Amino acid sequence: MRTMRILVVEDEPKTGEYLRRGLAEAGYVVDLARNGTDGLHLARTEAYDLAVLDVMLPGMDGWHLLEAIRTAGQELPVLFLTAKDAVADRVKGLELGADDYLVKPFAFAEFLARVRTLLRRGGKGKEPDLLRASDLEVDLLRRRVTRGGRRIDLTAKEFALLELLLRRQGEVLPRLLIASLVWDMNFDSDTNVIEVAIRRLRRKIDDDFEPKLIRTVRGMGYTIESES
Repeated sequence: MRTMRILVVEDEPKTGEYLRRGLAEAGYVVDLARNGTDGLHLARTEAYDLAVLDVMLPGMDGWHLLEAIRTAGQELPVLFLTAKDAVADRVKGLELGADDYLVKPFAFAEFLARVRTLLRRGGKGKEPDLLRASDLEVDLLRRRVTRGGRRIDLTAKEFALLELLLRRQGEVLPRLLIASLVWDMNFDSDTNVIEVAIRRLRRKIDDDFEPKLIRTVRGMGYTIESES
């Protein structure tokens, strides 16, 4: 499957880099534009699967940028990510042709979930609806987990953690990355929230099954490996 490409148009440097890094760590190719004019140029000359737009941009604001994209006949899915939280602004964004609207400040986990939903809807590429490792299956649409045909109930965080491990199957994911993408928090060496979550997840998907899928790589992080 080809890698999804995302255009982020955000003029605030820290937010832009945070989005770029987080999306790249989630497995996407990301281009970052700092103003609306550059964003429009990239949208017109490059092929993207999704655009994430701020509203208050130098050069050309997000409203006019979206209008230009739609006027050109592009069906590129667009997510507005902005501090403009009035109902009238949300309505305006959707009426102009945005596919979703998320207000800052935001939790990265929610942002990533919305990105994935829009990419699944998009016509140029389709993310998998079912993730597998050995006899473990995760149905992303129904939010259902089974192993060996047996239903497994997970909390929202456990599901998000398992989804991340399966999407990056075979990679060793450091605690810093897991903390950022699943808990939307900075790394704190004094917290054991990730270890506790991994332990609970192992209890549910590994303890009563073979082969064991979740592996700890000492000093590095965690990975899921499938022997099938």
